[in-house]
Amino acid sequence: MEIKFAPLQIARNNTVSYSSIHEKLENKKTIILDGGMGAELEKNGAKMDEKMWCGKCSVDHPELVRKIHEDYINAGADVITTNTYSTTPISMRQYGYEDSIEDFNRKSVQVAKEAIKNLNKDVALAGSVSTFGNFYKLGVKAMIPGFDEQLKILSGEGVDLIILEAMSSQADIVETMLNCSTKINIPVWLSVSCVTNDQNQIMLGYNDTIDSDTHVYENFEISINNFKKIHNGPILVAHSDIKTTGKAIKTARENFDGVIGAYPNKGYYEKPHWRFIDDMTPDDYLNEVKTWIKDGAQIIGGCCGIGVDEIKAISILKN
Repeated sequence: MEIKFAPLQIARNNTVSYSSIHEKLENKKTIILDGGMGAELEKNGAKMDEKMWCGKCSVDHPELVRKIHEDYINAGADVITTNTYSTTPISMRQYGYEDSIEDFNRKSVQVAKEAIKNLNKDVALAGSVSTFGNFYKLGVKAMIPGFDEQLKILSGEGVDLIILEAMSSQADIVETMLNCSTKINIPVWLSVSCVTNDQNQIMLGYNDTIDSDTHVYENFEISINNFKKIHNGPILVAHSDIKTTGKAIKTARENFDGVIGAYPNKGYYEKPHWRFIDDMTPDDYLNEVKTWIKDGAQIIGGCCGIGVDEIKAISILKN
């Protein structure tokens, strides 16, 4: 199957790093993404906020955020991600931080840039735009201003690319995010969560398994064929069970000619903490990742519970 790539778009403030990523993807090389931020911050002593999770850490504990970024870079990450997953405008307004939206998001970019500068390595910076706090009951139209606002802040602050972390969102929310992202002129990656239903089908959503009559989940194969009509950048399976991730990569490869990738989680969220499960060593994770690369994945990292040790283990797969 021939791999097709989106036209190269250049970030306005840091062109070298994404040019390098783009070239590697064109040459079918493996890109290492960083791992989870919130869980690593908590492991290093940062306090999680009941409402904003790790979102306040870039302001309250910038030295720890910078340290985690540097740890991932030293572990071999080619791309690190801003700590902006939970600083979406819609969630910040809901929780009384409407006057700090720009400050929190800009600070997260600045801290990540400091980490890259400190280590003087060719690492790309991804700005995370998520659906954190974007409750479905609000309707997708109400989410558009928030998506637009965060995309504008992060791209304006000079990230190299955007990762739309749609996670367990419904397909129409994902499509709304994608449409909003067409207004900026830097590369866009899309990540979604997947689950396996009781008929062994891969569905959009987040959980270990779901009932076949659950209506909020959409068939992943159908959804990916709709997403690719408006998005030709990389599509990643994120924040999903590791076994489901492997199945979803195969489904993605069968239905999408572009770049695919994965960054699963390990453990579970018990607000406001991420609970770790010691059921997989870094070497175990490396073995899983090898099968994903064999099945066509080019971008590999980790979400919650997949940390620095796991990223270091898989960094040997860079070629």
